[in-house]
Amino acid sequence: MPPLTWTGINWFMINSNNDPAILALRNAAAQVEKKLIKLLPKAVDLEQQVIDAMAYALMAGGKRIRPFLVMESAGLFGVGESSAVRVAAAVECVHTYSLIHDDLPCMDDDDMRRGQPSVHKKFDEATAVLAGDALLTLAFEILSHEETHGDARVRCELISYLARALGVNGMVGGQMFDLLAENQDLDKIRITRLQRMKTGALIVFSGEAGAILGKAESRRRHAIKCYAHDVGLAFQIADDLLDEESNSEEIGKTAGKDAAAGKATLVSLVGNNQARTKADMLTDQAVKHLEVFGHKAENLRNLAKFIINRAS
Repeated sequence: MPPLTWTGINWFMINSNNDPAILALRNAAAQVEKKLIKLLPKAVDLEQQVIDAMAYALMAGGKRIRPFLVMESAGLFGVGESSAVRVAAAVECVHTYSLIHDDLPCMDDDDMRRGQPSVHKKFDEATAVLAGDALLTLAFEILSHEETHGDARVRCELISYLARALGVNGMVGGQMFDLLAENQDLDKIRITRLQRMKTGALIVFSGEAGAILGKAESRRRHAIKCYAHDVGLAFQIADDLLDEESNSEEIGKTAGKDAAAGKATLVSLVGNNQARTKADMLTDQAVKHLEVFGHKAENLRNLAKFIINRAS
């Protein structure tokens, strides 16, 4: 298994400073990574290479924000840790698949991810495609297993909602939108829609997954969904600001690629200051959605502040 890079557990150790958001993220990341190691399939022959590539991408680190959302939202609704961590692991499999494919030469063509060579550079393009495919299908295998939840209807709802978050009205459609939108003039409405699809849909699912697992009533489920929606948009703005203002070593991937490719972002449209103001507003909105949960949602409040502080 490859060692964790600076963007994973080592990143948390360097940057923790007793920050409650980072400490909570670190704890959730450790739980999810332990589960991912157990869930990775075992090879008996030449398929070992694709499994090695899956492990290489999964264990490269990252802040595990999406799995953290699953774990914390599940806690709001009294869901057992064993169920929550399985769904969190499935979400990380999906997210990692998207990163592997996003880095391919036919997509965003990036040679570095999470501070190390992208999967297609470490292995080859065919292995990278297959590793992404395998992680995507592994996610649905995890969700469909009865250990994820004893109620088959809950498992089916998780599968259905995740499939919608990833399809043509979600991540895949958003990636197509993103590719075709290069060097086009997009207004705020279209940029926001692109970001909701490509990045926000999986973040919204991650927040809502806990409510699905806990069979939450509609008002509380709507509150966590709205929180995740606003956090997802703030997260994308923060990422765009980091791409604009940071270097490759700091963000673990090639910096400045969006501008070089002529991609429209809120930052490119309104400038850094206005974009940061928008992200602040979204963060405040997100926190307000959590009022119904009281002190139990403190980690989620801290997460919203952490996301925007990354770009400050």
